[in-house]
This record gives sequence, structure tokens and C-alpha cells, in this order.
Amino acid sequence: MSDTSMTTLPIPAGLRSDEQAALADAVAILEGTSLPVRLASLVGGSVEALKRRLPDSVQRMLDGAIRRALEGAMQAAMRSDPKRNPTPLSASWLHRGLLAASGAAGGAFGLPGTLMELPVSTTLLLRRIAAIAAEQGEDLSDPMVQAECLKVFALGGRDPAEDDAESGYFALRIALAETLKGAVGRGLGALLPGFLGAIASRFGAPVALKLSAQAAPVIGAAGGAAVNIAFLEHFSSIAQAHFTIRRLEREHGPVLVKAGYEAIRRSA
Repeated sequence: MSDTSMTTLPIPAGLRSDEQAALADAVAILEGTSLPVRLASLVGGSVEALKRRLPDSVQRMLDGAIRRALEGAMQAAMRSDPKRNPTPLSASWLHRGLLAASGAAGGAFGLPGTLMELPVSTTLLLRRIAAIAAEQGEDLSDPMVQAECLKVFALGGRDPAEDDAESGYFALRIALAETLKGAVGRGLGALLPGFLGAIASRFGAPVALKLSAQAAPVIGAAGGAAVNIAFLEHFSSIAQAHFTIRRLEREHGPVLVKAGYEAIRRSA
């Protein structure tokens, strides 16, 4: 093989071709368009215009509302098997239909309805995230895996435009892992207090834009459903990418996978 072909190979040779493709897809998702930009495009306004729609009183209480929604979602989503599906629909279409209905109900009543709907939509999102984790070989009975499901809300809340070089996906994973130190073996309750704060701080930005978009009188039920579908598609993609990387790390080790990730990101 010539030196030229060696220098153009972006991924360590320890990964099979299908694994290289899966990793490349994950990088494209995690380094792609942020959810705030997608939402602004969806409702036909700028991010700043969306932010101005949210009353100051709501912005002040949003962090606590998000923490409560995340805690309730974690308890409700894991109470039964997230993969269980009593309908003939696929799991992805079931979650899509439920989230559309939830968003429609919230959007029909503007901001108050959307605030009431937030815990429901968060739980549905987390159940979809957990189902994706299980598909990638994760053990959902492990509290640390449950924490990884919650991490998706933070990973999906970051804006790739804010990060450079070594910061970004892996830096955020490390930061979130720091909040879990000493919690191993102590159950889900030990994970929640400090960890939820770290998740909420990242998840808060897209949630604020969701509330702002659905608070607009012209959005209504149809717009509320569309916003929730946008959330589902975004966080499902983030979950697929995150748990694909974790699967590859279990098989090949984190060093090789991170090297491959960074090589792809730099060559993009």
C-alpha cells in the first residue's frame, strides 16, 4: 500500500469497515446542526426571537421545572421495560405518535399547556432513548446505564458551534462522569442530585426554545406536535450515536474509538 493511501485512511485499522461507517455516522450526528437551529427553522424565526417569547418569570423557574421533569422521567421510564410495546407499531413509530399527541395537547393551550406537557414528553423521549440503548447491548437494569440515558439530554443540548478541537462530545462526557464519582453501586438515587443539575443546565437551552416556540399563538396544536417530533428525531439520533460509540468502546477500547472519532472530525 502506498504512503498516500495510508495518509488518507481516517480511522484506525482496528475497526471493521461497517464499524468505521457506524462511527462516521455518529460523528456526523454529534457534530452536526444543533437543535436550537432546527427549531428556529421549524417555526420560521431566529433563535433570539424565540428566546424573547419566553416570559422572564418562566425563565426563572425553568431550571427547577426541568430537574423535576428529568427526575420524574427517569423513575417513570425505567419502571417498566422501555422495549415493551403492546401495539403492532414499531417502537419508533409508537414513541413518535405519543410525542406528537403530547405536543399537540400542550400546544393547543399555549405556554401553560406546554409546561404541563413537559414531564410527559420528557418521559417519552427517555423511553425512546432507553430502547435505543438496549438495542446497542446496554443493560438497562444498571444504574450507570440509566445515567448514560440521561446524559443524552445533555449531549443533545450542546451546540457544536460553541466547541473547538478537543472540547465537545468527549469533553462533555468527561465532565458528566465527574458528577457521578462515588455513585457506583449505590443505586439510582445516588446519581440524581448533582448529576441532574449538570444535565438540566444543558437540556435547558433546547427546552426553553421548545417552550418559546409552543407559546406562540400561531403555533397551536399542529406546531406543538411538530416541535415534539423535532425533539424526538434529534435526541433519538444523539442516542443512536452515543450508544454506538459506547458499543464500539466495549469491543475495541475507548482509546482506539476516540482516535477514530477525532480523525473523522478533523477530516470533515
